[in-house]
Amino acid sequence: MRTDLHRHITESLDGVRNLGILAHVDAGKTTVTERILYVTGATYKSGDVHDGTTVTDFDPQERDRGITIFAAAVSCAWDGHRVHLIDTPGHVDFSDEVERSLRVLDGAIAVFDAVAGVEPQSESVWRQADRHGVPRIAFVNKLDRAGADLDTAVASIRERLRVVPLVVQLPIGREDAFVGVVDLLRMRSLVWAGGGAFEEGPVPDALREEALRRRRSLEEAVAELHPLALEEFCADATISAPTLAAVLRDLTRTGEGVVVLCGSAYRDRGIEPLLDAVVAYLPSPLDVPPVRGVGDGTAGGAVEERAADPEAPLAALVFKVNATATGRLAYLRVYSGTIRKGETVLDAGAGRTERIGRILRVQADRNTEVDRAVAGDIVAVVGLKAARTGATLCSPSAPLVLEPPSVADPVVSVAVEARRSVDAGRLAVALARLVEEDPSLVVRADPETGQTLLSGMGELHLEVAVERIRRTHDLDVGVGRPQVAYRETVGRGVSGVLYRHVKQDGGAGQFAHVVLDVEPLEGAAALDGATGPVGGAGLAGAARAAGGDGADGGAAGFAFRSAVVGGRVPREYVRAVEAGCRDALAEGPLGGHPVTGLRVTLTDGATHPKDSSEMAFRTAGRLALRQALRSCAMVLLEPVVEVTVTVPGDAAGGVMGDLSARRGRVSGSAARAGTVVITATVPLAELFGYATRLRSRTQGRGTFTTRAVGYAPAG
Repeated sequence: MRTDLHRHITESLDGVRNLGILAHVDAGKTTVTERILYVTGATYKSGDVHDGTTVTDFDPQERDRGITIFAAAVSCAWDGHRVHLIDTPGHVDFSDEVERSLRVLDGAIAVFDAVAGVEPQSESVWRQADRHGVPRIAFVNKLDRAGADLDTAVASIRERLRVVPLVVQLPIGREDAFVGVVDLLRMRSLVWAGGGAFEEGPVPDALREEALRRRRSLEEAVAELHPLALEEFCADATISAPTLAAVLRDLTRTGEGVVVLCGSAYRDRGIEPLLDAVVAYLPSPLDVPPVRGVGDGTAGGAVEERAADPEAPLAALVFKVNATATGRLAYLRVYSGTIRKGETVLDAGAGRTERIGRILRVQADRNTEVDRAVAGDIVAVVGLKAARTGATLCSPSAPLVLEPPSVADPVVSVAVEARRSVDAGRLAVALARLVEEDPSLVVRADPETGQTLLSGMGELHLEVAVERIRRTHDLDVGVGRPQVAYRETVGRGVSGVLYRHVKQDGGAGQFAHVVLDVEPLEGAAALDGATGPVGGAGLAGAARAAGGDGADGGAAGFAFRSAVVGGRVPREYVRAVEAGCRDALAEGPLGGHPVTGLRVTLTDGATHPKDSSEMAFRTAGRLALRQALRSCAMVLLEPVVEVTVTVPGDAAGGVMGDLSARRGRVSGSAARAGTVVITATVPLAELFGYATRLRSRTQGRGTFTTRAVGYAPAG
């Protein structure tokens, strides 16, 4: 009996798909999501971004601005499969929302504009998905637009993302005349002549030769990548549709190839085949590797694996928290086991128990209550009093701590204050709730001015946060001018910095003697910081990405090692020196900014038989590194971004000149559909208020997007 039940549950898990929609802003992610919900019957009417009637963009700010700001989870069913879908933001300022979503997803649909192809944020979210090992399929959207071209978009996928695109469809008609696609696997046409479902038929005669040529190219491409396809291709000079489907599934899951489909979500064309591809090619919870975590909930615990088995001990990760008027709503992915309404679970990282009040199957801002959730489910729970984003909920009898989503360092800060002194306490509560919901926001007090500083990922990120305070908490808030987050790094190091810490004030004294070498961290890249992912280039960015290896005890942007011989400094004191050095990184000598991109080597030291202690060596490490940094040639770093500006051709010259005046370096320009697309690298500090300036120069016709690329020396 139990075996039959277990088999049924396992089969049901095979029918689950946890996926996200990833793309650059305005590529059509939310429209794709809305059409998926409509086609699957989850909604009775398809929402529209322009009308503010979408399901997933339910926040008032999202509807006012016409962009996705907060990742929203929805569920639907297709062809006997349950699909949990997360619509993610496309704007660079909200990339941490994407990061948290990718942490719990098994697959993704990457949406590309058929005119623009791969855009800056498309590339960024693609790299984020690479880091998490999330399999993807691609959907080239907006084929009905003027200038749309599938082949050009596919070429940009190949060149910019460095993947092998496997195109499985051929458009029928161009631009306004786009009406359907040819399915190259089954050699059939799918035409959406009007509203409603598509009509299936033979390949149009005018496209037959082209379809056969593209089918042949697809067969040759997969034969180069997969031994099963190569074997059949060599034996039969062709590959059957079932074999192609199986091979495409394998290549998608390994990341060796990316299946590419096309359509127009706005005109309801191409969504059904896209859903079929989700079911056919993207993995279920049973297809992904077991989740790994620390077994006993401590840093020194053994690494354990938990498979997607509803009868295994519970392991679930909280990836998002919403503080609503009716209580805290925690979104979680159940990796193993079963979570039930009313049961007590352990927040393993915090070491406290929590009670599950209610379990909700989420439909953006609407939900349906259920009694339980099993491995593979993405649900929301009510009743958690203290669990935060990144918390692991598990069985009290089987503790496990899963790796939490990473949080990027903020790059922009503003001073916020309540205009009425009586509202200061309410503002503090509002800021605490904001940080609880969005860990990429940081609140701190400026030690010099006493102001409260709110830091985030960009100007828009902070605008949205402040507006939420005003709307949600009905507070009148004053906001200061944005300031960027500078960093300091070592341009030229020093050797043999000696520091003796001696303190004797009665009783046990303190004695520590250390000698340090300080040098730039290897792999910290060139000083220009103009390439690479977020935080991935420039002296600070590359150092933060490279970090240093585990043998050196390195962390992001800092590496430490000991070259002491003969036991002159015991191991426990070496760890204390490292901790002291990390303490010293909080403030650099140039302006009190955080220090990054350096390697510290402990070369010598001495101890006292009675007065030496870990505290003494930690103090010595901190003060020694501060002394060393004052002797180093230090470099001030500022965040830089890649700006992509789209303007009318007659305004291109003026826009380029303006970017140069903002200390920008123009790296390229290209004509596209009557406009010019200009790419430049610009210091973030120079872009505050740029949107207004650009609209003025282009009579409101210019647009721009940004992508963080790291840090570079301040000009």
